[in-house]
Amino acid sequence: MSNKKYHVQKKPFVVPTTDGKLIEEHFGNATDGNSDVSVAHMIAPPKWSEPFQTPKFDEFTYIIKGKKQFIIDDEIIILKAGQSIKIEKNTRVQYSNPFDEACEYLAVCLPAFAMDLVNREE
Repeated sequence: MSNKKYHVQKKPFVVPTTDGKLIEEHFGNATDGNSDVSVAHMIAPPKWSEPFQTPKFDEFTYIIKGKKQFIIDDEIIILKAGQSIKIEKNTRVQYSNPFDEACEYLAVCLPAFAMDLVNREE
């Protein structure tokens, strides 16, 4: 048994997707059972989008490369590399990358991302 006070994540959980988006969860429900916080590295391909959702978690997004579009309460916000945003829980939001280049970013969710908390619209 290890008594280390840290954990180096070398094998993040790759979430299976059908839309070409890469999701590598480094910490969270799928990786280490942590429901308090999730940290994921993502790459959204050009022209990617997902349905509107009203998550029951705060989500912090930091853009590493490219641009990402957010529609929050009918307002369109576009972030580029080096910018970040916090979207509070119970906020209706749509995430997309309508641009011609991939968008690489980090997402942190408090509490951790879980399908039963995301409330995606059909």
